[in-house]
Amino acid sequence: MRSRSDLYHRVDPVLPVVVGIAQVVLTIGAQFWQLRNPDLGRVPLTWWGGALLLVGPAAIALRRRAPVVALVVTLTATSVYMLFDYAYGPVFFSPIIVIFSAVGNGHRRAAWSASGVFFLFVVAYATWLIPHRAGLFHHTAVAAYLLLTLTVAEWHRVRRERLAERRRVEREEARRQASEERLTMAQELHDVLAHNISLIHVQASTALHLLDDHPEQARTALTAIKQASRDVLTEMRGVLSLLKEGAPRSPTAGMAHLAGLAEGSGLPVTVEVAGEPRPLPPGIDRAGYRIVQESLTNVSRHAPGSRVTISVAYAPEELGLVIEDDGAGAARAVAGLGGGNGVPGMRERAAALGGSLSAGPRPGGGFRVAARLPLPLPPFAESKEPK
Repeated sequence: MRSRSDLYHRVDPVLPVVVGIAQVVLTIGAQFWQLRNPDLGRVPLTWWGGALLLVGPAAIALRRRAPVVALVVTLTATSVYMLFDYAYGPVFFSPIIVIFSAVGNGHRRAAWSASGVFFLFVVAYATWLIPHRAGLFHHTAVAAYLLLTLTVAEWHRVRRERLAERRRVEREEARRQASEERLTMAQELHDVLAHNISLIHVQASTALHLLDDHPEQARTALTAIKQASRDVLTEMRGVLSLLKEGAPRSPTAGMAHLAGLAEGSGLPVTVEVAGEPRPLPPGIDRAGYRIVQESLTNVSRHAPGSRVTISVAYAPEELGLVIEDDGAGAARAVAGLGGGNGVPGMRERAAALGGSLSAGPRPGGGFRVAARLPLPLPPFAESKEPK
């Protein structure tokens, strides 16, 4: 876009000069032949005629700042030039340019009206003001000349407006995608930090409680803190790397890392998988992982030490997740962690992908989170559907 604008800026100062020279030089050449035919009634070019030939090119310099003024001045100078019976032809270069420019700058009514008035003047001039009256062919040619100029100008205007609208839509889409990416990254950072810092908080509280009486057990808690801090740094680097230009747009965590997530949670976790595990779309893959992660974070916050069961079901049309804890944690919930936005955030993730999520207490104690995330059909399954 910038190169086209630069081209316009380079052409603008030169165009009036080029058109002026062309009109004068070509008119001198045209009159050489037209003066040989007395029936045409042409007269030799004078200084006044040369001045009129330069009025139109001078007005071209104003066509962007004052297109209507340039249009009126050019057509008036051309009409006066014709009344003096100077050589025909090259003088019409300027009207073409100013009519085209007026349409392109949004002054369509003025361009069409001025062209209509100019056409009537040419018809009257060729019918009553020259020695040999022009016929229908001449009038039709003039009308075609003006209509062609106006039609091409309208086409160019519509095309330019469509390109401008397309660029505007592309800019809006780029801004929308950038906003969505920022929201996604903010959510990713929230999930990473919430899970690992909650785990660190819980383990640190446990270590402080056991430090004096059971130092060996405190060592286990400190080891978990070390692992959790390393994990949070690794995941934060992965999320922030998406901000770098050219970085891979793959999810920073997915269902393939579920075993590591369960092992590093500090909870007794059992993972059960039904169906054949397979690669998932990035959004589904990341959302499933984050739902499990947030569920484990909630258990660590509110029922640390509880036994957790994670059930993953790979169905043809959906990914099913069930995270249950028995609520019988050996440790008390750690105060001061806040309520957070865990369940609403998980529900929003599922709903954004067209799925659903339910969460609530289990009848026998503990808590249960169940999510359904729809999966796209494989290509071969779509081809088998009846048409």
